[in-house]
Amino acid sequence: MDLAAATPAGTVEWRIAEGLTPYLEAVAAMQARVAAIHAGAAGELIWLLEHPPLYTAGTSARDEDLFNPFGFPTFRAGRGGQWTYHGPGQRVGYVMLDLRRRGADVRAYVHALEAWLIAALERLGVRAETRADRIGLWVPDRRAGTEAKIAAIGVRVTRWITWHGFALNVEPELAHFGGIVPCGVRGHGVTSLAALGITASMAEVDAALMATFGEVFGERIAPFPACGRGLG
Repeated sequence: MDLAAATPAGTVEWRIAEGLTPYLEAVAAMQARVAAIHAGAAGELIWLLEHPPLYTAGTSARDEDLFNPFGFPTFRAGRGGQWTYHGPGQRVGYVMLDLRRRGADVRAYVHALEAWLIAALERLGVRAETRADRIGLWVPDRRAGTEAKIAAIGVRVTRWITWHGFALNVEPELAHFGGIVPCGVRGHGVTSLAALGITASMAEVDAALMATFGEVFGERIAPFPACGRGLG
C-alpha cells in the first residue's frame, strides 16, 4: 500500500480509502509516511478508512480484557490505550501530523483531536463530551442511565510525528464490542450515530470532519477525490 505524498511538504493532505483496509497494511503504510514526513519528503496526512472486524491492543491493554468469542484477529498496535474494536461502519482516522511545528506538546495534540471530533459530531447533531477519568468521547446512554462511548482515541508519536488517531462509531455492529472491555473502561457502554437515531452516511461524516478540521488545527487540508484501497 502506497501513501506516497501527493501534495508538497507543509500541506495537510486528506485521503479516503474505499473498501476495507487490512490492518497490517495500514500500519506499514503509516510507518512509511511517518518516516517521510520526518525527513521532509512528504506533507502531513489525514487518512480515513474502515477495517475488517478485528481487535487491537494498546500499550496498556490487559490480557484479561480480551474475550473474543467471535474469533476476530488481534493485533498489538503500539499506540497508547487499551483494547479497541475496528470494523465496518466505523470511521477510523489515522492522523499523521508534524508536532515539531505544532508546539511539540503531545497532551495538547490529544486535546485537539478531542475538540475536532466534538466539533464534527456537533455538526451531525450529537453533543459529545470528554471525561477526566476516561479517554474518548462520551454521550448520554438513556437506556442504561449512564454514558456510552461514541469515539475512541489512541495515538502514537515517533520523533514528533503523530500516527494512529481515532475511531468514530457511525454504524458498526455494536455487539462486536462485547469481545473486549473497550479501552479498559467497565460500567459504560459503546454507542454509535445510528444507535442514537442519527442517519449519516460515511461521506457525511467525512464532510463534517473536513469542515471542522481547520477550526481546531488552524489550517485547511488539500482536497482530493476518494481513492481505492491501494492508495497508489
